[in-house]
Amino acid sequence: MKNTFGNNISITLFGESHGAAIGAVIDGLPAGIKIDDEYIHSQLKKRKPAGKLGTARNETDDYSILSGVFEGKTCGTPLSILIKNENTKSSDYDKTRFLARPGHVDYTAYCKYKGFEDYRGGGHFSGRITAAIVAAGALLTPALKEKGIYIGSHIKSLGKECDRDFDNLKKDIEQLEGLDFAVLDNDKAQKMKDLILDAGQKKDSVGGVLETAVIGLPAGLGEPWFDSVESLISHAVFSIPAVKGIQFGAAFDMVNSTGSVFNDEFEMKDGKVVTKTNHNGGVNGGITNGMPILFRTAIKPTPSIYMKQETVNFMTKENAEIEIQGRHDPAIIHRARVVIDSMTALVIADLLTGRFGADYLGGKNEIRD
Repeated sequence: MKNTFGNNISITLFGESHGAAIGAVIDGLPAGIKIDDEYIHSQLKKRKPAGKLGTARNETDDYSILSGVFEGKTCGTPLSILIKNENTKSSDYDKTRFLARPGHVDYTAYCKYKGFEDYRGGGHFSGRITAAIVAAGALLTPALKEKGIYIGSHIKSLGKECDRDFDNLKKDIEQLEGLDFAVLDNDKAQKMKDLILDAGQKKDSVGGVLETAVIGLPAGLGEPWFDSVESLISHAVFSIPAVKGIQFGAAFDMVNSTGSVFNDEFEMKDGKVVTKTNHNGGVNGGITNGMPILFRTAIKPTPSIYMKQETVNFMTKENAEIEIQGRHDPAIIHRARVVIDSMTALVIADLLTGRFGADYLGGKNEIRD
């Protein structure tokens, strides 16, 4: 199993949903980044379940930084974050161990790891592991902000309800920063919550689309082929459980249009090269063009639903029925947005470090007596 991602700044994930702990090791971090504990806690809180909109599993997500930090700042060595699991109910999974939950990893994990995998709560494949991603992203996001780079996601659509489009990106991202349920239109937010609650009452689940913006990036980041901006973000985002699709800029919305419409014409504005539109989502030829990066992510309906479903027992090779127990979310999209933001921050930091050097995001030199 490969658990490491990143070229210059890399993250390695460890742990299982019902194991003792989960966590991450971040290598390649510049020295001198200030650790903002309050911000890390606020980001982790956005990922936590809230009432009937989420699972009844309530972890504190208190974290420990075991290495790589001295006197409140990164010291340039590998940084290790540990988050304990304290609210597990592993017995919920005993009866269904060999029943493949539809939409889940149970069968494919069994095929790959020959039955040695930790099946409880999805093990290492669980969305629980994303808490470590959020903590890691929260280490770097403040350093990106100091460079004028901001990242924000909102729930663009859930069921038949759609949020308004991004308008003033800086203002909208600042608004999202203070929201636990990331919808820009308050009226739509309540309607989306009602859809989630209704799905939960029916023992079902719902999915939707997240829209992410990254502003303040310079032109020239990314490589033309295998490390293009789109491919790196896609690689990272597709590693998040429940993600089933990604679109940059207008993409699929424009496939039946023409080049004269889809092309973004250039102009000079306030001494800078900009484009009049942003159908390409801030990227040309795999490289940033200085416009905001815009992409949308498809989040599938949570596969853990309480309805009776048909499946197979992959040990006895027989058809079977499954009616799951345990604690599960009727929707994951509102918790996933901070995971998308955090993973995007890791990719952007990696790209900037590769382009401008290891000290680009770090602190200023200090002379000690």
